[in-house]
This record gives sequence, C-alpha cells and structure tokens, in this order.
Amino acid sequence: MSKRNLLLLSNSTLHPTGYLEYAKEIICEFLRGANVQSILFVPYALRDQDGYGNKVKATLDPWGFKVSSIHEAEDHKLAVKKAQAIFIGGGNTFQLLKGLYDNQLVELIRSRVLEEGIPYIGSSAGTNVSTVSINTTNDMPIVYPPSFDALALVPFNINPHYIDTDPNSTHKGETREERLLQYHEIPDRPPVLALREGSILRVQGDKAKLLGTFNARLFVPGKAPEEFPPDQDFSFLLQH
Repeated sequence: MSKRNLLLLSNSTLHPTGYLEYAKEIICEFLRGANVQSILFVPYALRDQDGYGNKVKATLDPWGFKVSSIHEAEDHKLAVKKAQAIFIGGGNTFQLLKGLYDNQLVELIRSRVLEEGIPYIGSSAGTNVSTVSINTTNDMPIVYPPSFDALALVPFNINPHYIDTDPNSTHKGETREERLLQYHEIPDRPPVLALREGSILRVQGDKAKLLGTFNARLFVPGKAPEEFPPDQDFSFLLQH
C-alpha cells in the first residue's frame, strides 16, 4: 500500500474569505491527524519569496503550526530531509517547477512523500506539480523548467481553477474543456481531474476522495468528460 498522504487544493483563496480560510478545518484536521507541528513551505512559484513566506506564516502560525520557508534555509535539500510536512503554494507553475529542478528537489520530495509518507499540501500550482506533469496548468511559461515532468505523487494530472463554459458569453476563444480535450489528442496521456474553485482532493494511501461543495469534471482519453459530485471516491484514478 502506498504511503502517500496528500491534500490537494484547487485554490488558496475562495471568495469572500481570506487566504486558506475556506479550507482551515480540513487543513488542521489533516495536519493534526499526522501529528504535524512544523511545516516546510516552498514559495518558488512567486518571485517575492520573503513576502510569500511571511503570508503563509501569518496564516498557519496562529492555527498552531510553525512554518519555515525553504528559501530561508542554507541547504534546501537538508530542509526537505528534515521536514515534518511540506506545503507548496500557488503562483506560476513553470517558475515553481523550475525552482524544484534547480534545487534538485524533485526526486527528494517524491521519495519523502511516497516512501516515507510525510504529509504534502499543494495549492493551485503546488497541486499541479504534485501530478504526472504540468502540461495541464493554466499558467504562462514565463520561465523554462528542464522538463514538464513533475513530482508524480499521483498517476494522473489535475487542472486547478477549472472554469465552465458560459453559454451566454460572446467570447469565441477556446474553452478550458476544449484545451483539455486537445491534451488528450496526444497519445498515452493520463486522465485529468478538473477541480473547480473550492474543491480539494484528499489522497490517503490508495484512496482518493473529493472534498468541498462543488462537482469535479473528469477527462479520460477516448471518453466524454464526466461530472462527479462531492464525496466522490476517486481511488480508481490511483490505479493508472
């Protein structure tokens, strides 16, 4: 049985609440259930890493968790090796993945999560990099990571911030659904789970469950997209 223990958020902020507020109860239960007291935050997705780290500390410290930001550590690898839990936040997915490769952390984080079972929280871009690849991110390639291959903590892709097509819109550009269907025109691509704002995927070992109050949309090659309700068991996606 896999040791993975993941909490994958589509987004960090849900209107009209503050940063991570909508997920506070779920996050606290997730961390306390694993006896976590300290969290290593990875702010690579934004350029202002000091400001980002301070924002996360100001949010999670009052919840009872001591946060340290990896960019403040002299040795980023050592910080990951000592971490009780890892939280990778949102921002630009390409910049985030490049930071993980530049600091030689991809294999290390993967082994700590999959083999040692340390808790992992991802939000937005941090959820993107937890999957097979960042090919289904919504972000622009402002920098160039050496590969689009990501942490592969789960054997499928996720599209955070999924937006439904507005039938009343006069916009004639590609919809999010069309872009994801185009991704599956390439052979041997994994399924894509599209998470709307406010949705969270809880992955525990070989079990996966949709949390929140919104449906998720699943894209599987060769099939029409399907809608699944909250509390859906997505464990079958872990068998790919």
